[in-house]
Amino acid sequence: MKQIKKYPLTTLAIILIWTLCLIPIPDTPLSQVRLIDKWTHLVLFGGLTFIIWAEMLRNDRRLAAVGKPDGQHKILTQRYALWGGLAPWLMGGLIEIVQATCTNGVRSGDPIDFLADGIGVLLGMAIGILLARFASTSNKG
Repeated sequence: MKQIKKYPLTTLAIILIWTLCLIPIPDTPLSQVRLIDKWTHLVLFGGLTFIIWAEMLRNDRRLAAVGKPDGQHKILTQRYALWGGLAPWLMGGLIEIVQATCTNGVRSGDPIDFLADGIGVLLGMAIGILLARFASTSNKG
């Protein structure tokens, strides 16, 4: 429960993504957009990654240490890369496996969706890195 209170938007985004990825998707006018499902994965996982980074930065009391050469920067970078990058991408892979094996053909796992998840994660991390740099310079002044 403590993590849910610390990361409410991340929790909500994870629940939303799992729900959207496991329910049947009805046809809409957007269904005619080329590669709409790939764009959706990119946006969902880019957004999730950005939300994770933003909430981690908000909760991180050691933010002022970012950029200092005392080893703290390396620890923070590894933590952010793991939870703010690798974890969302692995979640995308798990979703594809669940779609392929547990939805009785309603949804299908697609390796290209997993690739789109990864591209979204990279974009979300890039924005998160910019946010971290901005936050660390604003804490110095």
